[in-house]
Amino acid sequence: MTDPVTLRPARAQDRDALLHILDATFRSTWEPELTAEANAAFRASTRVADYVDGYWQEFVVAESDGEVVGMVHWQGDFIGALHVDPRQARRGIGSALLRHAEAGMLAEGVKIAQLETDTFNLKARGFYAAHGYAEAAQYPDEEWNSGLTTVLMVKALQSPSQP
Repeated sequence: MTDPVTLRPARAQDRDALLHILDATFRSTWEPELTAEANAAFRASTRVADYVDGYWQEFVVAESDGEVVGMVHWQGDFIGALHVDPRQARRGIGSALLRHAEAGMLAEGVKIAQLETDTFNLKARGFYAAHGYAEAAQYPDEEWNSGLTTVLMVKALQSPSQP
């Protein structure tokens, strides 16, 4: 039986685990959708390491069996990253991380949460829709230079005592 998942603030020693999760989700989700040029440019860049090194203190991680298995990062009203190790999918980790981010946003006075995914990512779109997010806009995804389309998803946040 797998241990339950606990959420905690990220620690400096989580760096390698965070890089592993971000790489695994890139390989399983984005890599198949990107042009060869975009994949090569991404692999040659340090942007994931720079992101982790610059913001890890703001991350909340999910831990199971002593291993970091997911992470979430939000700033203000925007969830910039929510990733779960693909080997740990379908355990409720993403849902727990999302609920935690939303509770943190509410505590900060945020009333509407926002996030982005892409039109091809039906799994993420379905996940967020199941958690009350609605697609609010679509626009060209300029991050990857691969002809993708970004989907902005939003959700009105309510405290647990509200109907």
